[in-house]
Amino acid sequence: MFTLRPYQSDAVTSTLQHFRKTNDPAVIVLPTGAGKSLVIAELAKLAKRKILVLTHVKELVEQNHKKFVQYSDYSKVKSGVYSAGLKLKQTQFQVTFASIQSVVRNLDAFAAEYSLVIIDECHRVSQLEQSNTDEGQDNTSQYGQIVQQLTKINPKLKVLGLTATPYRMGMGWIYQYHHHGIKRSDTPKPFKKCIYELPLAYMIKHGYLTPPKIVDAPIAQYDFSSLNSNNNGDYSESEVNALLVKYPRVTQAITEQIEELAKTRQGVMIFAATIKHAKEIQQYLPQEQTALITGKTKSLDRERLINSFKNKELKFLVNVSVLTTGFDAPHVDFIAILRPTESVSLFQQIVGRGLRLNENKTDCLVVDYAGNGINIFYPEVGEKKPNSKSELVQVFCPSCGFANSFWGIKDQEGKVIEHYGRKCQGFFEAVEDDPESVQEDCDYRFRFKECEHCNAQNDIAARVCHSCNEDIIDPDDKLKAALKLKNAMVIRCAGMTMFESNNILSITYYDEDATELKESFDLDNTKALYHFNKQFGQRVANGAEPTKFINAKQVIDKQQALIPPDFIVARKQKHFWKIQEKIFDYQGKFRKANELN
Repeated sequence: MFTLRPYQSDAVTSTLQHFRKTNDPAVIVLPTGAGKSLVIAELAKLAKRKILVLTHVKELVEQNHKKFVQYSDYSKVKSGVYSAGLKLKQTQFQVTFASIQSVVRNLDAFAAEYSLVIIDECHRVSQLEQSNTDEGQDNTSQYGQIVQQLTKINPKLKVLGLTATPYRMGMGWIYQYHHHGIKRSDTPKPFKKCIYELPLAYMIKHGYLTPPKIVDAPIAQYDFSSLNSNNNGDYSESEVNALLVKYPRVTQAITEQIEELAKTRQGVMIFAATIKHAKEIQQYLPQEQTALITGKTKSLDRERLINSFKNKELKFLVNVSVLTTGFDAPHVDFIAILRPTESVSLFQQIVGRGLRLNENKTDCLVVDYAGNGINIFYPEVGEKKPNSKSELVQVFCPSCGFANSFWGIKDQEGKVIEHYGRKCQGFFEAVEDDPESVQEDCDYRFRFKECEHCNAQNDIAARVCHSCNEDIIDPDDKLKAALKLKNAMVIRCAGMTMFESNNILSITYYDEDATELKESFDLDNTKALYHFNKQFGQRVANGAEPTKFINAKQVIDKQQALIPPDFIVARKQKHFWKIQEKIFDYQGKFRKANELN
C-alpha cells in the first residue's frame, strides 16, 4: 500500500479543483525525483474514463510505465504501452503510456473517449491549439494534433502538463498564469495556468531529495564570457570550439581534478559543451571506466552504455545535451558542468540528474567549471540576464502590492537601485461564488511608452496602442528624423542635475561629452506641474515609487531616485536650444549613453 506524500496529495487536489471549474490546460511543476508517477496513479484511480500519458522518448515511456506498474496494486488500474521503439502497441487499458511520435503516426488507434491527457516533460510543448502558416498550411504541433483529435471525441477533455522546469529560453513560460497570482505573459501560452508548484528547496529540506554540495571550480575553469548566447541561452558550437582550442591545458587539468574528486563518488555525469569537447574530455579519463553519449550515438549503443553506467560497470558518463531530462540513475553523486548556459531551467535539469535518493548517498557534488554562476534555488525570471551584474530582485507593485521578481542591481547594502521589469506580474482571481466576477490583470507598468493619441501607457516595444489601436511612432524614426534636421540637436542623456529657486525647478541634462541642454518648470503653474509629474513622477525609482510632486523642494529631496530620459531632442530657437521631446525607456537600434557599442 502506497501513501501519497503531502505535496503529492496537494498536487492531486489542485488538479481536481482546477478541472472541476474549467477545461483550460494546466501545469503541475514538480522537481526531479518528486514521484510524479504516484500522482499519475492517483489521478488514474479517480478518472472515470481512459487516460493517455505522453512523452517524447521511449526511455521515458518505459521508465514512467515501470514506475506506474509498481503502484498498480495500489491504484487497481491496468496500464499499457504504445511505442514503436519498445515494440508495443497497447490501447485497451485504462492508462496508456505512449511516445508522441508513435501516437501521431497512428491517430486512428486513438479514436476512443479519453478524459485526461497527461504530457510529461511538457516544457517541450510549443502549442496545443491549431495553427496555420501565412500560406494557410497546417502548422499544428504533434501534441496539438493529438489533443485536437481527442477533443473532437470528448469536448470536455482535460490536458495536464508535468515538468520540473516550466520555461524555455526563446519561447518563455509555457503557461500564462500562476496559482500564486502571477501573470507570466500577456500572450496565450500552451497551458493556461500553473496550478501547483513545489520548490526544489522544500524537497531537499524534507529529505525527499539528496542535498547538492555546490562548489566553485577550485583549480581551473573556462571563461565563456566573451561569447554571445542566442535566444535559447545556448552558444554557437563553432564559437565554443574555437574558444576551447585556447584552453587545452585547462581541459586536462579539469579532467584530472574530476578523476581525483571521483575517488569517493559512485557515479559521475559530465556535461560537455560540444561533441569535439566531449571527445577531448573522454580521452583524458580512464577509458575502461568512461562512456560518451551524444545525439549521434546509435540507439542500441546508447542503451548498452546507459545500462552499463546504471549497473556501475562504468563510472564516468560524458554527454552532450542528451541526458538533461528523463534520465534516471539514482547512484549519480557527482555532476561536473563543463558547458555554458544562461538558462536557469537547463542548469536545474542538469543538477537534478544527481539529486535522487539512493543507498549510501549523502550528497551530490556539483562543480561548475563553466562559471555559469546560476543559483539552482532561484526561480526562473523569464528573461535573459541583461548583464553580468544583474541578480534576482523583488520589486513591489505600487498599485496592487504584488511582489514581482525581476532582474535588477543592488547596492552594497542590498537595496535595489535598478530593475529591468516592465509590467506588474500580479493578477486578481475571479470570485468563485460570484458569476459576474472575472479574472483581472494588474495593469501597472514600471516602464512604458505613451500613446500620443490617447495617452495610454503601452509596453516599450509596442507598435500599436492597446487602447485606441492607433500606430505608435517608433522612437528610432523620431531620432532619425531629428538627426536629419540642421536646426535640431539630439543628445544621449548620461545624467541630469537639478536645483530650485522660488518653486522653479531648473534641470540640466548632459551627454557623455558634457554637451548640455537645459529646461525649467515653474511648479506654481498647474500645467507645468502636470507635465513634470507626467514625465518624471511616474518613473521614480524605475516606476517602483510613483510620486505626485507638489513643489520643487520635494523634487530636490527625491532627485536621486528620478530617472533621466535616454534621449533628448531639441530645436534651435534664435539664441538657445528648446527641448522638444524626451524619450524615456528607450528600446531600439541606437546606443544609449554609457553603453558599449
